[in-house]
Amino acid sequence: MTPRSTAPQNGLLDPPASALVAERRRLINLAYRMLGSLAEAEDVVQETYARWYAMSPRQREAVVSPGGWLTKVAGRICLDELRSARTRRERYVGTWVPEPLPARTEWPAYATDDSTADPADRVTLDESVSMAFLVVLEAMTPAERVAFVLHDVFRYPFPEVADIIGRSPAACRQLATSARRRIDASRAPLSPTAQRAGVVREFARAWQAKDISALIGLLDPDATAVGDGGGLVTALLHPIEGAEQIARFFADRTLPGRLAVRECTVNGQPGLAAHLDGVVLSVYAFDIADGRIRRIWAVLNPEKLRPWKGK
Repeated sequence: MTPRSTAPQNGLLDPPASALVAERRRLINLAYRMLGSLAEAEDVVQETYARWYAMSPRQREAVVSPGGWLTKVAGRICLDELRSARTRRERYVGTWVPEPLPARTEWPAYATDDSTADPADRVTLDESVSMAFLVVLEAMTPAERVAFVLHDVFRYPFPEVADIIGRSPAACRQLATSARRRIDASRAPLSPTAQRAGVVREFARAWQAKDISALIGLLDPDATAVGDGGGLVTALLHPIEGAEQIARFFADRTLPGRLAVRECTVNGQPGLAAHLDGVVLSVYAFDIADGRIRRIWAVLNPEKLRPWKGK
């Protein structure tokens, strides 16, 4: 989706509108981190632009900082979405896992023209978009999440954050501090990328060989595995805890001859994708510390695998 459908109908964007289009990448990045869903982030950005173009030309000209206006509106929409999402996710079948994203070079719709590339191509992949990070954000209150993402990730000053959330700067500072404590408490020393990729590679080999002992050796004794099928495909309804239980679960999973498990990048981290006849059926993200897998997130919900189509 692009804002062109709501732009002036003469086919040309005036200079201010051209500058607004350039804000899309930042807004997509902001909304994805707040919501953990690319589809919802796209909807937020589309609605933000729709509200801009719904104003009269005189009203738009009166806006001192169009980029700031867009951020404020997008932030408020995200806050409303997070509040309603808490209710929706209570009705979600199984565990809700954030939408996984492949690396930029792995997009099926990879393109260098920002106006035609898949919207997911505009999400910058760093630690603030890792699956482990997003899962911790999910445990926060909507206000905590918005305050933390705006201030700690995107460096917005607290007076601007306060204007978006509707609380005082001091209250927003407290929200961000509380969120930061949650992040720090969950964060383990990050192993080098090459080491993490090696652990994931060995996990894939042990899984395909159904080697329970090897799988147990790669897993932290207190490891947890969760699956997200969204009620659309068969997946774990409840987390599996413990290295042996997880190892036996994966070893028992039948891998048909045409199913290939390939290494890939998931939210900027080493992961796996299961392909059947060229179609990605599931994506696996890992949290690895000290050479052991602490958590596995398996996403099988086809609605969350849209960025992986054609890979």
